[in-house]
Amino acid sequence: MSLGQHLLELRKRLFISALALILAAVAGWFLAPFVLDALRSPVEAIAAARTGATTLNYSNITGAFDLKLQIAVTVGVVISSPVWLYQVWAFIVPALVRKEKLYAVGFIGTAIPLFLGGCVAGWYVLPHIVEVMTSFVDTQDSTIIESKVYYDFVLKLVLAVGIAFVMPVFLVLLNFVGVISASSIIKGWRVAILVIVLFTAIATPSADIFSMFLLAVPMVILFFLAAGVAWLHDRRVAKRAAVLDAELAAS
Repeated sequence: MSLGQHLLELRKRLFISALALILAAVAGWFLAPFVLDALRSPVEAIAAARTGATTLNYSNITGAFDLKLQIAVTVGVVISSPVWLYQVWAFIVPALVRKEKLYAVGFIGTAIPLFLGGCVAGWYVLPHIVEVMTSFVDTQDSTIIESKVYYDFVLKLVLAVGIAFVMPVFLVLLNFVGVISASSIIKGWRVAILVIVLFTAIATPSADIFSMFLLAVPMVILFFLAAGVAWLHDRRVAKRAAVLDAELAAS
């Protein structure tokens, strides 16, 4: 394809993705109250247990509309993800060779479930984090939580944990393309565990340690699984190289 044909193909893919996103965002607008109720539940649980007021608030007259629109767009991105992910895939895949296509399919097939699992884990520890952070407020004081700030905090937490769960897949991908060896991954296990513990300690500033280990344990397991997959791949590559060397020597 010429450059002009590539641009026309890109425009087509972007148009389909944008249309799917808009339609999904419209559906997200009607789902926004349910999402907001779910986000509000940790705050309501704290309010029921405290003598001081704990509420979500809007600092300006358009705050409620802005938050609902932001939730609608976020839900739209999630709902329409099968469409725009497929469009990205359909645009890129013709340029890939067979081996690269297999790597891409394996990466997407494992990265998406791990990302969703990480998001679920982040959502699960959210009430603990909110509870601990608001526990520093004196009982005679009120906790006034800005709704948009609270939503941004939840979104960043869930996305951060989701992305962290995908990092082992990147290690395997780098190993498959020959950038890093399995021995290098295994040798760095102490550093990896330290980084994971520090990340979970920052992402879950909870005083009960439970939330931190709830995230750290599966991340450590995923790291060693990635190291195991990389080790098996390197062993298979070494065997193929040995067979090829033997054939060359015999010839």
